[in-house]
Amino acid sequence: MKKTLSIDDQLAILMRGVEMGDEQLKDAMQEELRERLLESEASGTPLRVYCGYDPTSPDLHLGHTVTMRKLRQFQELGHQVIFVIGSFTALVGDPSDKDKARPRLSREQVMANAKTYTDQAFRILDRERTEVRYNHEWLSKLALEQFIEIASNFTVQQFLARDNFAKRYAEGTPIWLHEFFYALLQGYDAVMLEADVQLGATEQLFNLLAGRKLQEAMGLRPQVALTLPILVGTDGHMRMSKSTGNTIGIHEPPEEMYGKVMSIPDSAMPNYARLLTRWAPSEVHDFERGLSEGRIHPRDAKMRLAREIVAIFHGEDAASEAEQAFQRVFQEGDLPEEIPEASFERGALIMEVLVSVGLASSKSEARRLIDQKGVRLDGEVLTDPHRPLDFEEPKVLQVGKRRFVRLIP
Repeated sequence: MKKTLSIDDQLAILMRGVEMGDEQLKDAMQEELRERLLESEASGTPLRVYCGYDPTSPDLHLGHTVTMRKLRQFQELGHQVIFVIGSFTALVGDPSDKDKARPRLSREQVMANAKTYTDQAFRILDRERTEVRYNHEWLSKLALEQFIEIASNFTVQQFLARDNFAKRYAEGTPIWLHEFFYALLQGYDAVMLEADVQLGATEQLFNLLAGRKLQEAMGLRPQVALTLPILVGTDGHMRMSKSTGNTIGIHEPPEEMYGKVMSIPDSAMPNYARLLTRWAPSEVHDFERGLSEGRIHPRDAKMRLAREIVAIFHGEDAASEAEQAFQRVFQEGDLPEEIPEASFERGALIMEVLVSVGLASSKSEARRLIDQKGVRLDGEVLTDPHRPLDFEEPKVLQVGKRRFVRLIP
């Protein structure tokens, strides 16, 4: 994409998919963005555009990529993108979409999780045109006097008016004082970065507007705030989140990614088509209309969607191979051509083996998988987590529909 596009064309690209929950606010942000683009073009100075990602788990997932793809569009139009890792805000936890407080993480957990973020982010962002920042660089140095000054710009009523806090307050669910800090800290990020534009998910609008308020209070021009819709998880209902186990990681192997997309409910396909594909708006419209009118079989639509998503992260060849593997395993009933192998001690309990070969993260998860009849050994459904394994020939251990390990005695 060339920066020779007209301002109107640039604005059409950058506002595509933006949802603010308030048309007046959206129109106001669009006009502010137009002004910034005109000034940038006249001065030759790129806009500073950022989005923050809290490392509450080790891996980025497809939900994160909704805002990352918008960052990439700004990059392709010549602007400066700042990928902010919330190494300090993750210690608090964003309460925006939660009906209870997030579990607090230690600094060590947060920094360990953050190690993988940049390499994964560069699957979408241009490495050469991305500035990576960790917000503990400035937030950990805030003096109490400075924090009091920041907090003096907000009222308790403003926080309690937020839907999630209002609901918890009405139900008598605890609202911890530190949860109010999150919006203040994220708002201060905008001040320190001297941001022109901040991106976020729709439920984070309060936090983005807090950034505008703080910038203005500190003598800076308030940033343009743009929010994008939430991607639902593989369950088709809840937001994609590591804490609910409904994620598709952007680092996952092609076959795993393809299979997970194929597992989403039919009702989730329009959400994935709009937020994850490279399709033009007219293609997305035709896809959705074909589904609603019954002209496209849901299975065929989902295969097209899965192929597109895998191709974005792994390339066309890998997507084609993943599709063939899916058809072979799930439509023709064969085992995958390549199955990882692992040895085990004869007599070991099945729940211990599941953990040792990486098919379960803990014994409790192994028990849950077995209780749900999700574990098979050479096709046999296992029902006893305490069953000892004692056989002499290799057998295939399977969890769910896509995960296999060949056990070697």
